[in-house]
Amino acid sequence: MNAARKAGTSERTRIAVLNSHPIQYFAPFYAYLNAAPDLDVTALYLSDFSIRGGRDVGFGQDVKWDLDLLAGYRSVFLGGAARRREPGGFWSLIAPQVWSELRSGRYDVLWLHGHNYAANHIALIAAKTAGLTVFMRGETHLGLPCSSMKSMLRRPAMGALYRSCDRLLAIGSANAAYYRAMGVPDRKIFLLPYSVDNDRFVQAASLTDDQRAAVRQRYNVPTDRPSVLYAAKFTKRKRPLDLLEAARRLKLEMHRPFTVIMAGSGELEKELRAFCAEYGLENIVFTDFINQSELPGLYAASDIFVLPSENEAWGLAVNEAMCASLPAVVSREVGCVADLVRDGVNGYTPATGDVAGLAYALQRLIEDEDLRRRQGRESLARIQQWGYQQCLEGLRAALEDLEFRGSARNFELQTNRS
Repeated sequence: MNAARKAGTSERTRIAVLNSHPIQYFAPFYAYLNAAPDLDVTALYLSDFSIRGGRDVGFGQDVKWDLDLLAGYRSVFLGGAARRREPGGFWSLIAPQVWSELRSGRYDVLWLHGHNYAANHIALIAAKTAGLTVFMRGETHLGLPCSSMKSMLRRPAMGALYRSCDRLLAIGSANAAYYRAMGVPDRKIFLLPYSVDNDRFVQAASLTDDQRAAVRQRYNVPTDRPSVLYAAKFTKRKRPLDLLEAARRLKLEMHRPFTVIMAGSGELEKELRAFCAEYGLENIVFTDFINQSELPGLYAASDIFVLPSENEAWGLAVNEAMCASLPAVVSREVGCVADLVRDGVNGYTPATGDVAGLAYALQRLIEDEDLRRRQGRESLARIQQWGYQQCLEGLRAALEDLEFRGSARNFELQTNRS
């Protein structure tokens, strides 16, 4: 096994990561891993969608990220069609070029991000027939909806798929529990925490009072009252209307003024604005879509973060908000909650759709500045233990485990022959 041979030596383990397109959360992660002396990371991309820019269905507008998504690591766009392909359904990304690329002898490990595209399955077969080690890292957890028929077929189908992978890289506790439920033994599961570029977000969120006030003024957010930040797409799954209904109730019940910042865009925007107009919610500020370079400042200028989603595999915006020392009010069904948000310690975790519980959590934080600051410090302390360094340690552990088990197997064979 090539990965086992290289782990623990002076050689760098050559890892090919297959992704649909350059992703703002993953690109700096690959650069971080590639900077390690024992790793050589190449991203294989099926599409350049995020580089050329295009319409993001969730945001309901054209999006082009303002970060360099190709810096710090090698990248390969698979075929000329990568300039035309766009991520969609299972058959939207088919790249026969992945076959020859993985069989070129340039890699020791294939790292698949999920199994939602046909190209991922082509890549898996190519890697196995070329003798490459295969890692799988997905986002699924048992709390996500699944039809009864799909649920019946899932365990045998996913079990077979995961058995063909050498190691499963879990993004968190809920994801690891899913793998175990699919029949994956614990020895094959290694934690690679779902992370953002903590250093960038923490540094960019370190604002003076004057800088914080300037950010608020830029977005027409009052500087003399607490602000609650929603930073996500305006889609049904994210449930932004729950937040506005909670804000409506609080406005009637509370004497303490507050502002809700709605940072994003999407299919529900007209409905959300109409709701605010109908109920006279003049304390709601819509900022429109906020790009990556501006996000940390907006987190830093806010006081409370909220994500009332349903069917959320993880919720990386929670990581970002915690880097800015914000308490997080997050639906307990969101994938990240089990690892990042402790109820009453660094935020609150009402049930999805529990508007009364959401309003109560927000009220406590709006009315108590000391509580906000205390929980914010807890958020920062927690997220500093959930970052790229922990991912690197998890990846190395998976590679070293392959080496150990490979060596143990060789010893066993030699013993049996003697």
